[in-house]
Amino acid sequence: MKQTEFKLFCELMKNSRRSDRELAKILRVSQPTVTRARRKLEKEGYIKEYTMLPDFGKLGFELMALTFIKYKEGITEKEMEEVTEVARRYEKENPKAVLMAVTGRGLGYERVIITFHKNYSSFAESIALIRQFPHRAVADIDSFLVPLSETHYLPCTFSAIADYLLTQK
Repeated sequence: MKQTEFKLFCELMKNSRRSDRELAKILRVSQPTVTRARRKLEKEGYIKEYTMLPDFGKLGFELMALTFIKYKEGITEKEMEEVTEVARRYEKENPKAVLMAVTGRGLGYERVIITFHKNYSSFAESIALIRQFPHRAVADIDSFLVPLSETHYLPCTFSAIADYLLTQK
């Protein structure tokens, strides 16, 4: 990625609502240069979507939950496919505010799910649903709850990542 494209990428992470004209002034390049660079970043997949970060507390959510799932040893690929299918079915039947559900490794767990909840009862219902997954698959579940009403040291923002990236180039 060229330097102008990289700087544009970081500026868009900070605020994607700015016009190409405004971005051109910040980057000290022409507006057509910004437009071409933006299209290239989109086409090459560096930019997946344009969105905003809501204040989840103002939307009525009290908790954000990071839920970690450990599967039993020896679970087969076929059983894992069954678990995934059950999870998709549960999500359709019991919609939840799921930000992310991914497979990975760490702390002895293989999956992390980030969800938002109106209250603790909503969170408890989500955990109860997970526990209903095929019993031979799930070995352990732990969660870390973040109260959204409190002030946090460093809230979720892409501006911080953009500033970091700019220090690395």
